[in-house]
Amino acid sequence: MTDLYRLLPEEMEEMIIELGQPRYRADQILYALYYKFPKSISEIKQLPSIFRETLVEKGFAIGSTKEVHRVVSKDGETTKLLLNLQDETPVESVLMQYPPKKMFGHPRSTICVSTQVGCAMGCVFCATGQMGFERNMKAEEIVGQVIHFAKILSDKKQHVTNIVFMGMGEPLANYSETIRAIQLLTHPRGFGLGQRNITISTIGIISAIDKLSEENLQVGLAISLHAPNDKLRQWLVPTAGKESVKELIDAGKRFFLKTGRRVTFEYALIKGVNDSIKIAEELALLLRNNGSHVNIIPLNPTAGELKRPSRNNVIEFERILYNSGINCTVRVEKGTEISAACGQLRTDVLSKYNNERN
Repeated sequence: MTDLYRLLPEEMEEMIIELGQPRYRADQILYALYYKFPKSISEIKQLPSIFRETLVEKGFAIGSTKEVHRVVSKDGETTKLLLNLQDETPVESVLMQYPPKKMFGHPRSTICVSTQVGCAMGCVFCATGQMGFERNMKAEEIVGQVIHFAKILSDKKQHVTNIVFMGMGEPLANYSETIRAIQLLTHPRGFGLGQRNITISTIGIISAIDKLSEENLQVGLAISLHAPNDKLRQWLVPTAGKESVKELIDAGKRFFLKTGRRVTFEYALIKGVNDSIKIAEELALLLRNNGSHVNIIPLNPTAGELKRPSRNNVIEFERILYNSGINCTVRVEKGTEISAACGQLRTDVLSKYNNERN
């Protein structure tokens, strides 16, 4: 079976021509896929019924996701979904909404997508990292998460404004499918989202960061640093190399020089682990005059023993960086109470679901 959501517009045209159809059929299909959200080929009414039948006979289909469970935050601004893929594999995706800047404008609607089922990186503070790795997701499965939320938003006369590859898994460990998904989501004849409205978050696969800088994309890059020295980072990120801190900073510089896009270093702040004044000063010295941005993320509670820092510690950590000339912010928290925040993508529902499957 070939999922129509896998085909780039140029590939869609080639398929249409090979089937003896006029070129404009490709645009009819693409419009339906990205603006009408059909669940099956039979729902693409713009196409003649005999051609719809031909597509099915030739092994084409629409691999839509199935919603298994939905949790919404009390303020209504964060929605976490458990979605079943075509093979019944469950993954989590999150919608985070922010109030519009104008009184009658649309809210900023950011979709946090997963790229892998589970994760092999094993970060000690991340719930997904403690799940282990099951498999990579295909580009059409990544796109399918966005489409599912796009339909929900469309019903409310709203639309997707941003996408972050910060869900389950390491995007750059599933490189080719992640890039194909971005191409599908940003193609003007596809989903049509601006490249600058997409951010890839990575734990730091150096070769993949360098490769990404050569893709001629204007996506944002967020590198999970979490420590100013290698000893501490290797404890937090078991897969980190012996000199990963320097390598990541150098890779960030190369990415900026190649793309012109400023790199964000993500820093999960953990009580008694990496939130001291001494470590803040070490981080400030490391990043001084670097030109990057630091996103401070107070640890979100997971099933582990690591704890969230106090509010005073967060403010002091930010103050030290700021006074040292480091561009930094404390991340606006979304979805903590429904376990939809950064590092929390593993719900009780998902754990229960996996137990039932096994």
